[in-house]
Parts: sequence; structure tokens; C-alpha cells
Amino acid sequence: MGRKTAVVLFGGQSSEHIVSCMSVVNVINHIDREKYEVALIGITEEGRWIKTDSVEDIETGTWKNGTVSAVISPDATMGGIILLDGEKTEVLKADVVFPVLHGLLGEDGTVQGLLELARIPYVGCGVLSSAVSMDKLYTKIIVDDLGVTQAAYVPVMRHDLKDMDLVVGKVEERFSYPVFVKPSNAGSSKGVSRAEDRKELMEALTEAAVHDRKILVEEMIVGREIECAVFGGGNLPAEASGVGEILAAAEFYDFDAKYYNSDSRTVVDPVLPEGAAERVKEAAKAIFQAVDGYGLARVDFFVKEDGSVVFNEINTMPGFTAISMYPMLWEAAGMNKDELVGRLMEHAMDRYRL
Repeated sequence: MGRKTAVVLFGGQSSEHIVSCMSVVNVINHIDREKYEVALIGITEEGRWIKTDSVEDIETGTWKNGTVSAVISPDATMGGIILLDGEKTEVLKADVVFPVLHGLLGEDGTVQGLLELARIPYVGCGVLSSAVSMDKLYTKIIVDDLGVTQAAYVPVMRHDLKDMDLVVGKVEERFSYPVFVKPSNAGSSKGVSRAEDRKELMEALTEAAVHDRKILVEEMIVGREIECAVFGGGNLPAEASGVGEILAAAEFYDFDAKYYNSDSRTVVDPVLPEGAAERVKEAAKAIFQAVDGYGLARVDFFVKEDGSVVFNEINTMPGFTAISMYPMLWEAAGMNKDELVGRLMEHAMDRYRL
């Protein structure tokens, strides 16, 4: 039996474009080439889809100069990618797609919907799961029903900001400062701010509104930032890794602290108050199942001094960069990156055998 064709998508139109380009190199380098022939498709920040020839082109950024356009056909009878090279057209049959896309227009159900139309198996969560997990407000609404503690919040819509005084009054009535302000749908801490007073709150709301029309204002939780990796779904029970801790160099773990500050560190298997790690793992699995998760997710929490666990957010296509917690946690649990990537791709194809 010949090799299957795996199509790897990367880049994307979101604010996390650069993170995807970092993640994808780690994924590609751990695909078993005896089992899979690999085709690479990069998506520019403007939304152009380009066939890419090599990992080196991704690392140097020269993939964006590619001349062969690539389109996933929603026509289910084609089952593949249309490659357009000048007047020459070719259809590349895809057995599985690994969408290494973070944030909007990639991790939010949009690409997943396209792949469902095309009937091409793909790694990761489905349309509903991707959409509600990407949207922090709707994730919170779902988690409210689980009995898992999470930060209290006030939802704000962009159009509400026309009466900024009313919005600020509503927040101040509910919380004391500082508060955190987050766009509901941006990823990787983009547009997230900590506000210490009314002036900073107004600035933070304005900044968050650039990224999304739905905004969350949350109470400040004092606790350690703890993450847990989940794998499974469908015919596999959800399985949680051990836990890891983020030691942020900045005041909070924003985009720059995460990817560009070398003083930020991650620790696998930190010492936590008794029972806290187990509570994190159980809550991570419960949340993954509640959002109808499939394949993979990283679920983030705060652990307070007394050992209580507070849910923060879920990522359905977590980072695969050299410093990313998802692959590190599975590696610590005895599953190396080759095995992890292989299992994710097999699990993707299993979805269509159920």
C-alpha cells in the first residue's frame, strides 16, 4: 500500500500568523515520510493560498513569493486541492489535512467547515467545537454549566462603547481594579490588557474592540498559570497529560512575553498544592468534552494559593513551537513528537470511519 498524502496548512490571516509559521516547522519535521507524502500550503496574511516547496522556504519567509496558487475545493467529489500554475491546473488528492492555523480564520471553524464540505479528514476539533472554543464568551457560557470555577466576567459589545461611561460604570459596579480586558475571539493574548484604573479601562476597551466586536472584562485572578494538554475524542476517551506552569517574564503572559522574551519559561510537572494537578486534569477533560472536542486542545487554568482551580481558556489548535506547552507536556508523559503527530493524523482519519 502506497503512502497517503498529507496536506499541511500554515500561516493564515489572523494576528497569530507568525506563530503558525513557527509551529508548522515542528509539525512537518515530525511527520513520518514512510507513511505520508507531504504537501505544504501557506496562507498569507492577505489570504492568498500558495503551494510551498520546503521547510526552508517557511523558515526564511520566501514561501510568500511562490507562484503556484492552491485552493481547497468544496466540491466533495474532487476530494482535494486545486493547484493553479499559470494556465496549468492540477488536482492534488488529499487523504488528511493538518491545519496548523492559530486564531481567527483557521482555528475558529471556518477552515474546518471548508474541509467538511470537501469531505477531507483533518486534524483537530470540528466546526462547532472550534467556533465555541475560539469565542471566549461562548466558552464561558458552556463552562458555567459544568460547575468548574472560572473568572467572573462582564460581556461588552463594540457598539456599547458609544456610551463609554455606561460601560465603565457597569464594570466598576461589578469589579474593583485591576481588571483584564480581552477580545472574545482573538488568540495568543492579542489585544489583551490589564487595566489599573478608569482611564486604562477605557483604553483597553478601545484596543480590544480593534480585534473583535465582543469583549470580555474579567476579574483579576491571583494564581499560578497552569496548562494541561488533552488528546482524544470520538471513539477515544479524552486523555489528559500532566500539567505545566508558565513563568511569565512580564506582568502577564502577553504575546511578546510568550514568544519574544527569553526570560519567560515553562516548567513541566511543577509542585502544586495537594490535589491541584488532578483537579486541573479532570476539569480539562470535562471542558474538552463539553465543547465536543476532537483530537487535541490545551486547557489553561489558574491555581490559587489554597489549591483551588480557576479555568482561563481552551485552545483547539495549540502552538507547536519549540517553547509550546502542548508537545512538551506529552513528551513529559512519554509520547514524543513523532508519535504525537502520527497519532493526531491517524485520529483525524478515524473520525470518518466512525
